[in-house]
Amino acid sequence: MSLPAGQPTISVVVVSRRRPEALKRALMGISQLRYPAFEVVVVADAVGLEAATSLPFGDQLKTVEYETPNISAARNRGIAHAAGEVVVFIDDDAVPETGWLHHLAAPFAKEEVAAAGGYVRGRNGISFQWRAQSVDGTGTGFPLEIDGDDPVVLTPVGARAIKTEGTNMAFRREVLAELGGFDPALHYYLDETDLNLRLAAAGYKTAIAPRAEVHHGFAENRQRTAARVPRDLSEIGASKAVFLRKHCPEGQRDAVWKAFCLGQRRRMLSHMVVGHIMPGDVRRLMRGLQQGYADGLTRALGQTPELTRAAEGFAPLEVKTGPQVVIYGRDWRRKEILREAGEAARDGKLPSVFLFSRTGLFHSVRFDPAGFWLQRGGLFGRSERRQSLFRIAGYGARLKQEFQRVAAQRLLSETLLPKRLQTKQHAQKRSST
Repeated sequence: MSLPAGQPTISVVVVSRRRPEALKRALMGISQLRYPAFEVVVVADAVGLEAATSLPFGDQLKTVEYETPNISAARNRGIAHAAGEVVVFIDDDAVPETGWLHHLAAPFAKEEVAAAGGYVRGRNGISFQWRAQSVDGTGTGFPLEIDGDDPVVLTPVGARAIKTEGTNMAFRREVLAELGGFDPALHYYLDETDLNLRLAAAGYKTAIAPRAEVHHGFAENRQRTAARVPRDLSEIGASKAVFLRKHCPEGQRDAVWKAFCLGQRRRMLSHMVVGHIMPGDVRRLMRGLQQGYADGLTRALGQTPELTRAAEGFAPLEVKTGPQVVIYGRDWRRKEILREAGEAARDGKLPSVFLFSRTGLFHSVRFDPAGFWLQRGGLFGRSERRQSLFRIAGYGARLKQEFQRVAAQRLLSETLLPKRLQTKQHAQKRSST
């Protein structure tokens, strides 16, 4: 397969368990990615694979059935079936922006880059859940200041590694094979952090690509409720024990563990104060944390598998998509506009929908399972939460402002806007009102 220079073939790996509807939504978003050559490997339980293969492009997916609740082992299964030069990971409760792979793959044009990570937006689709951090052998993260939106190649310094977030990260497949992928002793939590530290120890560089964005919802799973309230902390405790054994000097481990327990207890108490859990739940969860830690102290370390290249070869996803379109209007017309967006998506187009009301309501962004991006909010309300609480804006100026906020991530051309909004002079004039 011939690709433009600097654009590697990519395998997108999605691990899913007991979340079939979330998986379908994630795969619908992935199917709309603008990138010349990528395949999709779905590692899921039986119900997840049934949901994935029910999609119109389901027969083009590489599917691997895996029932065990171990994200590291599941990701390794995905790597074993991946044939791309770069392997990318995204969670089943996340959806990528249309230009995600375009931006995430860009740093790999430099040979010294072994890994890359992008930014993650949270449930409201606007506030950042994750941007850039370094991490040390205790598992502590340290924010990194990244100037601008261009990819930045970072070299690990001292005992710290460059952190990638599990729902938005990419690695050269040959490097993953060399390092043995993810450590199966880390069933849940710190799995990618362990890999980050091993990458750093081997001297590899990691890039941060700010425009490579995914939206992450923190859906319900075995460890937490839909409201992000913990159900069980044992696997977190076990992974913390494994991680500290591998990366933290022995003389520091007890103090690090005590501080970690204190932080978890404070987190549980905060849930209790707002009524999410009862005092007895706090005691139960903290007992589970300690029991998990004891389990983690006995787990075998570093039993990573041999990751040979996929025997079935590269299987690119080929979904025929039409042009991107912008659909906009007043919120009181939302039923009509959403119907129009759904019809456009069914026709293969990639709609971005903007609905504004004459209010100061904060904005939100989400990907509709029907296949379009939807932003709703008040004409005078905040999108980025650092903006002033109330601002005067005309409809055209606000539409252009919000369009420009997502255009690079979504690879949108300004020609999709009404012609009267396609000039800088107009934007300056309207924003001054």
